[in-house]
Amino acid sequence: MKMAINFKMYGVVFSILLSLLLSQQTDAAAVISIDFGSEWIKTGIVSPGVPMEIVLNKESKRKTPAVVAFRDEVRTFGEDAVTVGVKFPKNAYKYLLDLLGKPYDHPLVQAYRERFPYYEIVKSERGTPEFVHDEKTRFTPEELVAQQLANSKEFAEISHGQPISECVLTIPGYFNQAERRAMKEAASLAGLNVLQLINDYTAIAINYGIFRRKEINETAWHTLFFDMGSASTKAALVEYKTVKTKEKGYVETVPQLQVIGVGFDRTLGGLEMTLRLREHLIKAWEANGGGDVRASPRAMEKLFREAERVKIVLSANTEHYAQIESLLDDKDFKLQVTRADLEGLCSDLWARVSNVIHRAISSAGGAGAGAKVIVAGGASRVPAVLEALKTAAGVDPHKSINADEAATLGAVYRAASLATGYKVAALNVRDAVLLPIQVVFSRQVDGNEKLEMIRRTLFGPMNPYPQKKVITFNKHTDDFSFNVNYAELDHIPSNELENIGTLNLTQVVLTGVSDALNKNAGDNVENKGIKAHFNMDDSGILNLVNVEFVAEKTVTDDEDTDSTLSKIGSTISKLFGSDSELPDKAEEKSEEQPQEAGKNDTAKANETTTEKQNATEPESKPKPKIVVLKEPVNANEQILNLQPLSPDQFKTSKTKINKLNEIDRKRIERETALNNLEAFVVDVQMKVDMEEYAECGTPEEIEVIKKLCSEVSDWLYDDGYEAETAKFEEKLNAVKEKTNQMFYKHWEHRERPDAIAAIKSVLNNSREFLKSAKNYTKEASPERDVFTDVEISLLEKKIEETKSWVDKSVAEQNALKKNEDIKLTVESIREKITNLDREVKYLLNKLKIWRPKKPKKVENKTETPTESEKTEGQEKPVEEPEKSKEPEKVEVEEEATEIPQLDNEHSEL
Repeated sequence: MKMAINFKMYGVVFSILLSLLLSQQTDAAAVISIDFGSEWIKTGIVSPGVPMEIVLNKESKRKTPAVVAFRDEVRTFGEDAVTVGVKFPKNAYKYLLDLLGKPYDHPLVQAYRERFPYYEIVKSERGTPEFVHDEKTRFTPEELVAQQLANSKEFAEISHGQPISECVLTIPGYFNQAERRAMKEAASLAGLNVLQLINDYTAIAINYGIFRRKEINETAWHTLFFDMGSASTKAALVEYKTVKTKEKGYVETVPQLQVIGVGFDRTLGGLEMTLRLREHLIKAWEANGGGDVRASPRAMEKLFREAERVKIVLSANTEHYAQIESLLDDKDFKLQVTRADLEGLCSDLWARVSNVIHRAISSAGGAGAGAKVIVAGGASRVPAVLEALKTAAGVDPHKSINADEAATLGAVYRAASLATGYKVAALNVRDAVLLPIQVVFSRQVDGNEKLEMIRRTLFGPMNPYPQKKVITFNKHTDDFSFNVNYAELDHIPSNELENIGTLNLTQVVLTGVSDALNKNAGDNVENKGIKAHFNMDDSGILNLVNVEFVAEKTVTDDEDTDSTLSKIGSTISKLFGSDSELPDKAEEKSEEQPQEAGKNDTAKANETTTEKQNATEPESKPKPKIVVLKEPVNANEQILNLQPLSPDQFKTSKTKINKLNEIDRKRIERETALNNLEAFVVDVQMKVDMEEYAECGTPEEIEVIKKLCSEVSDWLYDDGYEAETAKFEEKLNAVKEKTNQMFYKHWEHRERPDAIAAIKSVLNNSREFLKSAKNYTKEASPERDVFTDVEISLLEKKIEETKSWVDKSVAEQNALKKNEDIKLTVESIREKITNLDREVKYLLNKLKIWRPKKPKKVENKTETPTESEKTEGQEKPVEEPEKSKEPEKVEVEEEATEIPQLDNEHSEL
């Protein structure tokens, strides 16, 4: 209970803090973060005027099961889908994250098939796994994930009342290039523009760091984040310190977090514990002669759900009973399970926890010794996991963050920093490469006809990103090709290597090389080679930006340095990636070597892209200059691992999802129309039997209403439930047409007393004001002539007219029966109140701005002339202004005239 209270307070503090760290502009659009896990989905949002927060689902819960189900042409998500899955396991799709971006024969796909044998999974045209739902329908993992992402987007749009198109998605840090592309494709199918794919442990580190910005200084400190989720376990060692950055022309010191070490285990998580506990329950059932439970998908799903529940309970208790009613053949199941039983079943898993920690520290080069350990992830609550973590790290783990929501909240902070219209307190984020990438090509060596295979590492293990790199090929004069592959993976455990998949990423074929060289040949021209520009973006996806031939030409002032050729080459180069240029005075090398673009510490490279001055001292002869010549080279890039969705395949998947969305929309419209009709008919049938409503209609009208409602009710319970939406709306309009007058008259009679009381109150206040206003006329007080006699007369006349109208109208209305036409309407009373209030406010405003006139009094006094005046023989009267008294202040306390806001009864209008 104490922990729950702390996390509730944590959420409040988080919102307050982020409202201080984040300023928003009125033109900003809402953006979301989605933490899509194997078992749960959490969504965060930030919108103008609203602090960052977790989006609640329709059950008002902060997380939603990552399940989508289809049954009888009805698509459901979350808890509803879980309910469908218990009865119809084949129809509910779950644990989809590990199927993204993988070929059909991938080890994790085959493990999925063994864990959930009731799914029919086949090989698609792309070679990926595909679920066979029925004879006509199949779903790829990307399509199923896209539907859940769209559902999260819809929750956010409903809760904040505005469309959403941008997001940041969390992914496991061990995702390779194909898996990252697949997640972005799923988001595109969901109608979301991905601002960034952020590694889940990095999002947790952001969430932790924004609370401690004041603690970050030039002295680096480290924190180890341990995250055990449903399907996998990750550990990341993060360094926090301040760095100097040059933004907008000036140097600024900002806090930065950098991932320096990562360890992971793709198959170590809460799911593995649940499956082992389920197997334990199955063996107990079979030992008691319960029957072949493995042959029943429904019974296996019941056991899976119960094993998950018991596992969670055993995290806080030492023993608990697993019990299922009617597990198989109407037989119940009950078994006591202790925490020791669960720990014994998973005894080999605890050593794997230690391995993850050791790999994280080892990949950081031993840095961060004694770092604080922060725990995240739902499965990390298991006591044996915490004990293994403590043993491996050598320190007690801390639970100072919300284990379930830390990644979501860190990702939504990142979303705000990337979106347009939000100004977020600066926090630099530098992630790290887990799977190193190299460029492989062949070339002739020393005139030897035999080709030599050359490998150059492009991004090594733990290299920070986002980052740009350039590799130069300076010994190729004809068309050639090179491959981009994963590099040496010695730091990856052997059991994880098979999960990476194919090591070949892309093949790039360059054409037009010799033409580019010949086009830029000549005197004083030095060949600088073919340069390939790469960019690893914020999402950890590698992109080939462009390929170009670069040469340097030495010219003097009397030569035409601005040739058409150099202008065109420079312009094209800028269009394709001038931001990848290296600084001046780069030292040339004789072999290909990748280099980090734009960094001073890698200036000793093969590419020089800016002009150089050879002479620094003034000389009498013309100064030689170096002009950079650039020529784009055609590059055809072919993906060698899992192919992304083709435009036609994307369109087909999008059309399939849109059809499902349209079916849902029509179903919801029909259900809404049916519910509205049914509720309105029941409401009318109840009210027509009440005297206060029945007396508002004639006996004939009431009889017609009763008969119509009875007919509609009978129709609903017979054939009506199969009707279309338009039919429900037609029936509803027919009933409303017959009942509108009755409900309208009832509303008028109910609201009229309050309206009459309101106008009488206005009349009383107006009389009091009139009485006071008469004291501010010229006749009553010449010094305070605020109002004219005409204005006073007009107000007095308006008051008397209004009073006379009220008395007459009330008398006439009281003489009528309640079922007769209304003579004194509430709207007419409101209009009279408004008219009278307008007259009073006019005079009040005049009184506010009135100022008394300054008296004009001049007195001539003769004073003794000065010596100069005597000399001149003249006497001049001296005019001395009289110190006028302060005008009397008139303080008026305005009494606001309140126009009553009357309640509306929606069903009666």
